[in-house]
Amino acid sequence: MELRIFTEPQQGASYDTLLTVAKATEDLGFDAFFRSDHYLAMGSADGLPGPTDAWITLAGLARETSRIRLGTLMTAGTFRLPGVLAIQVAQVDRMSGGRVELGLGAGWFEEEHKAYGIPFPKEKFARLEEQLAIVTGLWDTPVGDTFSYDGTHYRLTDSPALPKPVNGRVPVLIGGHGATRTPRLAARYADEFNIPFASVEDTERQFGRVRAAAEAQGRGPDELVYSNALVVCVGRNDAEVARRAAAIGREVDELKTNGLAGSPAEVVDKIGQYAAVGSSRIYLQILDLSDLDHLELISAEVQSRLG
Repeated sequence: MELRIFTEPQQGASYDTLLTVAKATEDLGFDAFFRSDHYLAMGSADGLPGPTDAWITLAGLARETSRIRLGTLMTAGTFRLPGVLAIQVAQVDRMSGGRVELGLGAGWFEEEHKAYGIPFPKEKFARLEEQLAIVTGLWDTPVGDTFSYDGTHYRLTDSPALPKPVNGRVPVLIGGHGATRTPRLAARYADEFNIPFASVEDTERQFGRVRAAAEAQGRGPDELVYSNALVVCVGRNDAEVARRAAAIGREVDELKTNGLAGSPAEVVDKIGQYAAVGSSRIYLQILDLSDLDHLELISAEVQSRLG
């Protein structure tokens, strides 16, 4: 089981804070540092000092880290044209020496689009499907050839399809709870399928749908990595768990039900339940980015027991 650190900077984090967490992620032996792609705080958070752009952040971290993988859960398809996104991701991948992964989703938070003047189209899923075809198509085009695409929402003519990622293509993550279209899209384009904030039972059900969709498209279901994203709140004792839960405005019982919370032994056991239904990678949603002791505890007492 791989553990990856997943942050939500729109809730309030500077680049320097993210750099500190990313370096801790690397030093403590975690596999990757991922971040969300949002421009507006949610809930009661003030979001100060203001949003940071996902791919500008990852470009900086690409030069400041050396081992961990870097990526997004999930880049909003509404924020960027697919041709431009393919360039951005390939460039950051080259800056990192080939350590980048692209999580790409349709976009859903209408308020942030209104706040920053970003169009919020009705047909987001159809656009996402074309975006995936274009981004992967640009990367897969041999050097010296050109790429063209004539879709409903996007048209590219004789693109040189440059630059290329270090290893030819960046791993693509697709995720969500949708019962039909999401598994089909993952089966066609994804290297990894991620389900966010889901129970063990819902995870097993959704993984089954993706595996069936992969078979229907002629892919081996085991060609995909299956992963979860879950909020984490670990403590050495009940008081420490309660303190960490309060710091992120959550209740302990709710976190134990809907995430990974409690003692290290409790969290290891819960992770084992996800592993039993096919998950091999967990994105740990860290909401208090100032609590580096939390990361140290997870590394020492959770990650070490997972092997």
